[in-house]
Amino acid sequence: MNNHQRLDDGMRWRIVGRLGAGQSQVQICREFNLTPSVVCKLWKQFQDTGSIERKPGQGRPRATTATEDRYLSIIARGNRGATSSQLSRDLYAATGTRVSRVTVSKRLHETGLFARRPAVCVPLTSTNGRVRLAWCRDHRDWSMGQWATVLFTAESRFSLNTDSRCTFIWREPGTRYLPSNVREIDYYGGGGLMVWAGIMLDGRTPLHVFERGTVTGVRYRDEILEPYVRLSGVQLALSSF
Repeated sequence: MNNHQRLDDGMRWRIVGRLGAGQSQVQICREFNLTPSVVCKLWKQFQDTGSIERKPGQGRPRATTATEDRYLSIIARGNRGATSSQLSRDLYAATGTRVSRVTVSKRLHETGLFARRPAVCVPLTSTNGRVRLAWCRDHRDWSMGQWATVLFTAESRFSLNTDSRCTFIWREPGTRYLPSNVREIDYYGGGGLMVWAGIMLDGRTPLHVFERGTVTGVRYRDEILEPYVRLSGVQLALSSF
């Protein structure tokens, strides 16, 4: 147990009960994973006051109000890429309350928002999803012989620049691939490399690397369709169907 975590009343009574029954503080520290000071203070409080309740007013006063906490949550959801420092400045400009970026992070954690790296991919639209589902339903009864004549292909472009991926967004757990949390952060500035490959039922094609220059329809025909598709006698099924 985290020693900075507040003990609930049930845990406090269990500890006091065991101390009253003669169990040593060392044994209790080991069993509940607590520091000796926590157990000692609790036992002294019970002996002095007969109570285990936490005294009102203990601890540092909360720096923000409930309204300010809701405001932080709203602006973080509206601008998920904003940093804690930016949100702190926004809160100060709107309410006059100045808090640290650590406090901002804690308040957002309380509302279920955590700083995570965004997923890097192209989010599917509802139309994309319907088209893919219809394609799968149309081909779900195909035989192994029919699938043996199909070649699935895909092209990918890789940036030649280093991407540190230091950008974070605020999101709830389990929402990594929601469209609002997906980012395309690589714009391939400074050069890139285009590659192509295909897979089929009984194997795969070699990885084809396009030389520098624009991949036109003529290049695609001469470098992909002629050597890989026509000669193999398979049907081409593009990954973006």
